[in-house]
Amino acid sequence: MIHQFRLRVYYEDTDLAGIVYYANYLKFIERARSEFVRELGIDQTVLKEQDGLVFAVRRVEADYLSPAKFDDQLDVETAVLSVSGARLVLKQDVKRDETLLFSASVTLIALKEDGRAARLPANIRLVMAE
Repeated sequence: MIHQFRLRVYYEDTDLAGIVYYANYLKFIERARSEFVRELGIDQTVLKEQDGLVFAVRRVEADYLSPAKFDDQLDVETAVLSVSGARLVLKQDVKRDETLLFSASVTLIALKEDGRAARLPANIRLVMAE
């Protein structure tokens, strides 16, 4: 399954040349991940309150392929690459129409309130594996 998230590039997302500032791609894919998880029925607030768990980015490997510009309409595609007991790896691509602009592999882990790594709950592993 590939999750789609659409966004528009605002002036605040760009640099002086009107090109999306590189760090903002990380914001774009973060928003898409939040919506992806929400659409899977995972309430991150409840997960924190009831289980004391939060998701944290462990690793990002990113390729900047072509610039996005002010007022572009972009699509962020998110797909699960792998799920293990304690780790979730996602592929996230940012496209303008069919042109791939940015591609990232993002590794997420679950953390307890004290900052230690924890196993992903079985229900989350199951829904992500589907």
